[in-house]
Amino acid sequence: MAERNAEVPAERRIEFRIGLNVGDIIIDDKDIYGDGVNIAARLEALAEPGGICVSRVVRDQVRDKLDFSFADMASSKLRTSRGPYALIVFYLAKRTSPTDVAAAVPSARLAAQKPSIAVLPFANMSGDPEQEYFSEGITEDIITNLSRNRAFFVISRSTSFTYKGPAVDIGRVARDLGVRYVVEGSIRRAGNRVRITAQLIDAVTGHHLWADRYDRELADVFAVQDEIAQRIAGAIAPGIISSEIRHAQHKSSSQLDAWDRIMRAHWHIRRFTQNDLAEARRLLDEAIALDPTNSVAYSDLALARHFEGVFGWGDGPAESHAAFAEAAR
Repeated sequence: MAERNAEVPAERRIEFRIGLNVGDIIIDDKDIYGDGVNIAARLEALAEPGGICVSRVVRDQVRDKLDFSFADMASSKLRTSRGPYALIVFYLAKRTSPTDVAAAVPSARLAAQKPSIAVLPFANMSGDPEQEYFSEGITEDIITNLSRNRAFFVISRSTSFTYKGPAVDIGRVARDLGVRYVVEGSIRRAGNRVRITAQLIDAVTGHHLWADRYDRELADVFAVQDEIAQRIAGAIAPGIISSEIRHAQHKSSSQLDAWDRIMRAHWHIRRFTQNDLAEARRLLDEAIALDPTNSVAYSDLALARHFEGVFGWGDGPAESHAAFAEAAR
């Protein structure tokens, strides 16, 4: 792919991030899931465009069999169904010389760790099996709406629906799927009225971050389904961001990755003081240096620069608005 891209204009290039892991998987029709898949997905997120990240088990099995070198890139903790997993990441490079391999390792030693979320099938509390289609439709629409938010890693419908049935242990779900947040809910229908409840849970702490209840007339089933799914997804996103900000605030400076810096910058921007906007800009510049393709960081930087220009702070209105436009582009 690198050879193909050499002759292709930058705007037309196709560049993939690749994560390689060896581990057990579960095959369900055309979908696969399990710890092996979750770890590979985390590795893929750490790679730069065109880069390949592998786990330690991959490196150990092929290190002397291929004409490639492996450079230590990062390490982080990942929770799996068997408990905490030390994820040791290696960057794969063509074997040339130790100097060349070291130069090829991405400068971002630990890329942004986006919050991960699983939406469990909403329970049908109506006692009517024919209402299963409605509860499943609500769940599918929430997953679809959340997936449009690029700040989140959302578990697929086919994986989430393996937990359909009796009440499940939220902690076990989080460990199985490697997620921090879980959404669950229920649906009760009586005549032409329906009551839908939903809650967002921090699976690590077990705390409820948000909950709400919706009562509707079912004049148009699909209209109600669409409306409630949009409302729930719209309420969940701010709840996750608020929780991520709190997590980032409790970390020491040495523990911050790109995502943590973005979350701290979120908090500073919304205080609307000169010092806070300057601090937000500093954090976002660091986040972009760690993860140059992070669109959320550029979006927040544009917002911080905009308000600096409005209030006449920073480098002055003209410079601030020029920097705002550059970040937005």
